[in-house]
Amino acid sequence: MQLNKNVSTFIGCEADFDDAQIVLIGAPFDSTTSYRPGTRFASAVIRKESFGLEVYSPYQDKELDTLTVCDAGDLELPFGNAARALDVIEEASDEILSAGKLPFLIGGEHLVTLGNFRAVFKKHPDVHIVHFDAHADLRQDYMGEVLSHATVIRRCHDLIGDEKIFQFGIRSGEKAEFEFAKKHVFQEKFTVDTVDHVVAALKGKPVYLTVDLDVLDPSQMPGTGTPEAGGLTFDTLRSALMKVTQLNIVGLDVNELNPMLDPTGASTALASKLIRELLIALQK
Repeated sequence: MQLNKNVSTFIGCEADFDDAQIVLIGAPFDSTTSYRPGTRFASAVIRKESFGLEVYSPYQDKELDTLTVCDAGDLELPFGNAARALDVIEEASDEILSAGKLPFLIGGEHLVTLGNFRAVFKKHPDVHIVHFDAHADLRQDYMGEVLSHATVIRRCHDLIGDEKIFQFGIRSGEKAEFEFAKKHVFQEKFTVDTVDHVVAALKGKPVYLTVDLDVLDPSQMPGTGTPEAGGLTFDTLRSALMKVTQLNIVGLDVNELNPMLDPTGASTALASKLIRELLIALQK
């Protein structure tokens, strides 16, 4: 008698690596979290809870094609060594990109974006970033550390320079971050009202999409490490992301779910649904 292995994947993500268009990888890392840790558990919990969803999206009237997405599981990341963890993520993303596939990273704290983005930048040096977040993440350093979830977009700016980063929903940061943003990035505070304009401006350009789930209001996303009042609703974020996914997305991530902080499971259910919508929208 031969038994099948019980391998947990995100719902509908059953393709083999060689056949897939999109590859999901988990980045269970939260060693620079500055307030409430626990995002290291997000990717595993999201996979488990995703089976509370259907593969069909009534928003898009499409199903998640089981032949387009490979869930490659979680990376083994060294806790306490941010630089090495980023190297491991970058190496995995390099492999995915070299195979002509789209890397979709599930965090983890927001710093994990940098590893994925470094790989994307090597392949697409003219890449632009669309960033949804409550926090600017533009600090030069945080408590003396240049690698932090509070510095991740600044580190991305170090690579790509001015006028290539577009931020939405920002409502928190130190004054110096907002002063930096005025000179170097496009930043829409509080809302996503200009997303149509930005999407039109980025047509034909390679785009990296990063979504920090604390862009949502804590009333809808209590399960996150640094909640900020005054955020977006789920449907406002979902609608904005559907517009952004019309662009040439060359890499993306969803991060900062902390399932330990919401015992109801509602935050995880929301994150899972958002990932499902993104996967369906990105199917070619």
